[in-house]
Amino acid sequence: MAYSTSLPPKCIVPAVAGTGPSLWTYNSTDPAADVDGAGYFTNAKKLGMKVGDIVFVTDTDASPPITTSHRVYAIDSTTGAADLSDTGATIGSTAGD
Repeated sequence: MAYSTSLPPKCIVPAVAGTGPSLWTYNSTDPAADVDGAGYFTNAKKLGMKVGDIVFVTDTDASPPITTSHRVYAIDSTTGAADLSDTGATIGSTAGD
């Protein structure tokens, strides 16, 4: 599934006093390797994303769902699309006991 601007990432914690990173969450059936590709979020600048923001991406059709963390690496000055860092930490979704 390709990104749809009708189902954008959501800002869950805006930057405090306008400084520092904002925290975003995004749920999709696309794997993190697709979401962190350059230009995936085509309307990132319009949404208010900025370089340094943190994005938690959940692959909802993985079993169990997999959540990974990313930073906004760049915002294209012409298109406003974001480039996320490659997959950072994977947040566990199973119990080890």
